[in-house]
Amino acid sequence: MDNLKKNGTKKKVISKAKYEKELYRLQLELIKLGQWVKFKKLKVVVVFEGRDAAGKGGVIKRITQHLNPRWVRVVALPVPTEREKTQWYFQKYCNYFPAAGEIVLFDRSWYNRAGVEKVMNFCTQEEYQEFLRSCPEFERMLIRSGITLVKYWFSISDDEQEKRFQSRLKEPHKRWKLSPMDLESRTKWEEYSRAKDVMFAHTDTKQSPWFVVNADVKRHARLNCISHFLSMIPYEDLTPKAIALPERTEPKGYVRPPMDYQTFIPEIYDNL
Repeated sequence: MDNLKKNGTKKKVISKAKYEKELYRLQLELIKLGQWVKFKKLKVVVVFEGRDAAGKGGVIKRITQHLNPRWVRVVALPVPTEREKTQWYFQKYCNYFPAAGEIVLFDRSWYNRAGVEKVMNFCTQEEYQEFLRSCPEFERMLIRSGITLVKYWFSISDDEQEKRFQSRLKEPHKRWKLSPMDLESRTKWEEYSRAKDVMFAHTDTKQSPWFVVNADVKRHARLNCISHFLSMIPYEDLTPKAIALPERTEPKGYVRPPMDYQTFIPEIYDNL
């Protein structure tokens, strides 16, 4: 499988077998990282931003696939309610920040104001300018409070985005991903590019930098992003030693109720 480089030449894409082997290894390391975060009572926030169809959700799924949802949460908020629109802009996001020993992954975040809200005129110019002024200080406050903040921007070419949109149209399981907002965004590629450039100019700070993920090749983007995330938090291996299961005790007079006392679901796949 090949993918075109920017200069028109082809670059080799990692094979599925090698990709799955490396993903398996990285996911084991994510488990170790998660155990370390829990043990040291760290608080971690990871922001995933980028254009529609850039692959943010795919990376998040691979990160969380084998992690305990009790201490790793994904936050993907809907459009703000009428009440939330009257609040301090960052207020609703604060409700989802981690407690000690937790990791929170934001599938889109407060940066909606610098992107879709700006481009689609969902906020006023004054609200937009205030966001650009206050966001860096807001993030410095998070970091000073002890939160580890990591921000990823998934960069995708217009040609690759178009291919993924077309794929979603053809695939029933993916068609729900194409919202009216996604369709309208296709006509505003340049506006989104300008908004991203301004956002980076104001919020790509030394204390809280943006890390850009080349997302044109999904397999590469997933592995590169997970590998980088693992490098952001020094951790130790707390994997417990081999566990020996205790012997089951013999039943002492227990009699199971008749099977027909329970309501079983139809076993429609048992005789195929």
